[in-house]
Amino acid sequence: MTAPRSGRPVVAVGAHIDFGGARWQVVALAGQSVHLAGDDGSSAVVLAGHLFADPAFKLAGEQAEPVRPVPQWGLFETAPAAAREKALAWQRHIREVECGRPGGPDSGEMVRVQYDPGRWTLAEREQAKAAELTALGFAKVSRTTVQRMRLAYRKQGLWGLLDHRTTRGPAPAGRQDERVADAVKEALRRQRRRSKGTISGLFPLVIRILEDRHGPGTVPAPSQATLYRLVHQLARPADLPSRPVRNPSITSDGCGFTPTVALRPGEQVQIDTTRLDVLAVFDDGIVARPELTIAIDVATRAILAAVLCPSSTQAVDAALLLAEMAVPHPARPTWPDALRFAHSSLLPHQRLLTLDERLQGAAARPAVIPETVVTDRGSIYLSKAFTAACETLGISVQASPPYTPTAKGIVERTFGTINTLFCQHLPGYTGPNITQRGPNTHHEACYTVPQLQDLLDEWLVHYHHRPHEGLRHPVLPRAALTPNQMWAALISVAGHVPVPLTGNDYLELLPVRWTAVTERGIRLHHRTYDHDLLAPYRGQPSPITARGGKWEVHHNPHDARQIWLRLTDGTLAEIPWIHRDHTHQPFNERTWHHVRAQTVHHPDPDQHEADLADALDHLMRRARNGHATRTEQRLLNRTTPPLPALTSAPARSRDTGEESATGPTDADADSLDALDDSPDEPDDAKGEDEPAGDNGSPARPYTGLGLYDAHAEALTW
Repeated sequence: MTAPRSGRPVVAVGAHIDFGGARWQVVALAGQSVHLAGDDGSSAVVLAGHLFADPAFKLAGEQAEPVRPVPQWGLFETAPAAAREKALAWQRHIREVECGRPGGPDSGEMVRVQYDPGRWTLAEREQAKAAELTALGFAKVSRTTVQRMRLAYRKQGLWGLLDHRTTRGPAPAGRQDERVADAVKEALRRQRRRSKGTISGLFPLVIRILEDRHGPGTVPAPSQATLYRLVHQLARPADLPSRPVRNPSITSDGCGFTPTVALRPGEQVQIDTTRLDVLAVFDDGIVARPELTIAIDVATRAILAAVLCPSSTQAVDAALLLAEMAVPHPARPTWPDALRFAHSSLLPHQRLLTLDERLQGAAARPAVIPETVVTDRGSIYLSKAFTAACETLGISVQASPPYTPTAKGIVERTFGTINTLFCQHLPGYTGPNITQRGPNTHHEACYTVPQLQDLLDEWLVHYHHRPHEGLRHPVLPRAALTPNQMWAALISVAGHVPVPLTGNDYLELLPVRWTAVTERGIRLHHRTYDHDLLAPYRGQPSPITARGGKWEVHHNPHDARQIWLRLTDGTLAEIPWIHRDHTHQPFNERTWHHVRAQTVHHPDPDQHEADLADALDHLMRRARNGHATRTEQRLLNRTTPPLPALTSAPARSRDTGEESATGPTDADADSLDALDDSPDEPDDAKGEDEPAGDNGSPARPYTGLGLYDAHAEALTW
């Protein structure tokens, strides 16, 4: 019924299988469909991919032979050369015992008489092989040894034939007493989120922990040199005394932060309050620093609202901030025409003016009703007045975790921008700290809070016309966009969700790289891969000493959205790209090199990576829309599915076909390891950069999901 071929079982008509908790017989095979008949007379038709992916699937009866695993070449190459040569020699001997041919059942070699499966039993062939190996000089080889090696080869493949004494990694604490190592770990845990001291300052705490757990004098105290060595071996990088207490790259549990990504205006708005670095004259004559509360849109970096208060901001002030975000900001009569919405060349003013007459006298600033606001846990943001205002406007409130300013780092950084570009040019500027404050600052203050508010409102209009280094458009990657330009570009853009790849056997065949697991994750080709399961491995060396402490990583050159890390238990765990949800199609290294060549380098690596993700997403959108150049289309044809037929029907179904969840199926590809990942050479042919397939008619973009069109929504206002 089933015939193993090259060590892999084959399901044929008549085979019995276990699937879905029941026993079935395969009665027919039709394309990708498998027709099953149950013992109780029931029948079912299952797709082959769904059948083989079921965790409970296995062959039943006499055909249920163990499946030989895919060779773990990445781990095998870390063993010493002598151990690898001995394992390869054992492989030929084990194959000869099993099938009579050292090269395998399909090698075509002659079968020696003493290993003929038709004449001798498996036990007799094992005994003959033990005698042969003893004669060849193999020490202590008995039939039991041959049987043990044969079973290890069936279970683990070539990796099971290695002498694992040569691959065993050192213990984290070396030969030190485990009780001392546990005490050092506990001391480091107790010191988290406390003021940092020296390593020698941990010595009394370690001694006290040992005495509390095991009694006084039971465990010998380690020396100072041993304590220093254990701390550097066992501590995470963030726990070392030389590192700051607040480490923005990881949490206290070692899990990476989720990057803030917003793809449409108002998707996420961050709100915070701080005191400005400028003195103002309050109504009662007191000279002090006023409080500023701002709301900034993450997608466009637009400051949607800014409110100055002479004293502590109240919940009502924060609620008014929401109303200021949702309505156009009036322009002052003394402002130049360039700061007015009706005269702005960067905003879609002509269409919006016909929809809302209030924009005729508005300032050239975006007005957005936020979907989600991110705040800290201040009392004004958790008050009933603020939450009720958000509920009325249909806004979700997301409170950031305690003691994590990185959860709203964009608004925190914007305060520095306001102090640098606005406050320092005003009389009464105090500087960022007391050491940089002038002696006559109080005498220089002359503006009241309402006057400062007017100046701030005018400066904010200039701010929205100022290029922001954090805003890039894939069509203009070398030029930083202004918040107004980004708002106009993203007004009708929505995102997509990709489908991850699966398949353990396929993962083992992917190319292997060796790299370190840092506090921020794994870096490959200017891409960062991160996941919470990396928590115990951040900054830690791999137990594979032959690779210098680096970790084994499998990657798919045809889909760089995720990689797979070899964990200490031998399994491959999927680690996603931090911008994977921003690219809705697979992309290969050639496409990535092309995007890197077309994107201006940003000094901030995180922002540069985000710019690359935006450029990649818009490149795929242009290809779907039929406006990609021939070079870009040729790059994407290797990984993206073909474009569907575009129809002129007034309505379109949202049903989408699944993208391939397996590796590349190009018949011309011989090996993934043999792929050329270098970027394409520039083409000198005339017309190479002309849009491919552009016949002058507007093509309807295909994305697989419906796009949010803000202009169409505005017609219903």
